Amino acid sequence: MIERILGHIDENMDASLERWRAFLSIPSVGTDPAHDADTRRAAEWLAGELRDIGFEAGVRETEGQPMVVGHWTPDAATAKAAGERPHLLYYGHYDVQPADPLDLWTSPPFDPQIVEGPNGPRMVARGAVDDKGQVMTWLEAFRAWRNVAGGPPMPVTVFVEGEEESSSVNLEPFMKAHADELRADVCVISDTGMPGVDRPAVTTMLRGIVYVEVTLQGPTHDLHSGMYGGAVPNPINELTALLAGLHDADRRVTLKGFYDRVADLDPGQIEAWNRTGFDEEAFLASAGLQQSAGEAGRSVLERIWSRPTLDINGIWGGYQGAGSKTVIASTASAKLSCRLVPDMDPQRVLASIERYFEENCPAGCRVKVSNLGCGGPIRVPTDSAFVQAAMRAAGKVFPNEAVLIGCGGSIPVAASVRRILGMESLLLGFGLDDDRVHSPNEKFDLVCFERGIKTHARLLDELAAKTEGG
Repeated sequence: MIERILGHIDENMDASLERWRAFLSIPSVGTDPAHDADTRRAAEWLAGELRDIGFEAGVRETEGQPMVVGHWTPDAATAKAAGERPHLLYYGHYDVQPADPLDLWTSPPFDPQIVEGPNGPRMVARGAVDDKGQVMTWLEAFRAWRNVAGGPPMPVTVFVEGEEESSSVNLEPFMKAHADELRADVCVISDTGMPGVDRPAVTTMLRGIVYVEVTLQGPTHDLHSGMYGGAVPNPINELTALLAGLHDADRRVTLKGFYDRVADLDPGQIEAWNRTGFDEEAFLASAGLQQSAGEAGRSVLERIWSRPTLDINGIWGGYQGAGSKTVIASTASAKLSCRLVPDMDPQRVLASIERYFEENCPAGCRVKVSNLGCGGPIRVPTDSAFVQAAMRAAGKVFPNEAVLIGCGGSIPVAASVRRILGMESLLLGFGLDDDRVHSPNEKFDLVCFERGIKTHARLLDELAAKTEGG
């Protein structure tokens, strides 16, 4: 059966690419109110595709962007044969990042183009890999199972949100309100990557996040820098000094208690990561760099997979137009994000950020710290039957066996799934370091897309066979 399904995937790849193009052409920038209608259109498109392949699916309202929920229930004959096969929950997001700056794109961001690259053809568009392309990998796997075998061989629930790129404000309230409907045995998430085009991976560690905006208020209004300079606090000067104080000479974060719950990795784990084939030179080259920077005494892999960080993501204040305007601005602001590793508590880190700025606020100024979102880190048990099934499935599709990796990014839903729904996540993604996620010319190699579909198809087969003792 699985060989027939894989053959169907090959025979219908052109149709899969056209559906992917249609999804990508919808500018579902969920964080921008100007695109609310487009974002809803993407949700309705996805629900329609699920219904086309036999799911009972629809668009569910929230106070923000809608959710898409779908259910596949095997018919009586299939259900009897399935025995005690697991119920799978698939999570993804259909919203995308804003496309700015538009002038850096080689083609319009919502006019998907297939162009040649080092690994063969690639799809270039906003959302190509994050996360529309990866959502399509499992959607097309379901379609192949439906067309060849009547449908997936076990119960499947699909849950796709439209606010992942804007802190998932309505995610947890929706999950709590619909917990009974969403519960399953594992949550499958394809929003991660792999070390190389021929080296698949299952991610078992994800960093969490704390994201804040800091505003320093000085004078009641902008002042003439000649008349007032040197006599009043300059919020831009003061804020940049505070920001500089967040790291020491070894680039360690200076917040009180920041490292209290951070444990060093077992040397065996580091050695296993070093065997994944990670290419540090290529990783840096994908960012146009030749030399790394970060916490002293740590390798690049340790820094991005297992160490916490604090970064300034944006900073502004004062005059920024053409020419000169000699003012002392009344305010200055910055956006900061911390990436957290397992056992760190986002609320404790948030409190330490607030305490730092309150205790060090310069005389004559007022400071405000706004919480823009928090998400916890996770660690997935590597001996999980679902992890092992995913590794077997990927190893049968790719030229090389799958490896276990960490991920420097954050997927807050994974922590929410554990806390609210009481299940672990299976993080099976197919992105590459050079996919330009969140940047102009985002892409997804077609070979990764195809192998992603086939891996998800094989995963269903592996899980079905496992429950039958196969």
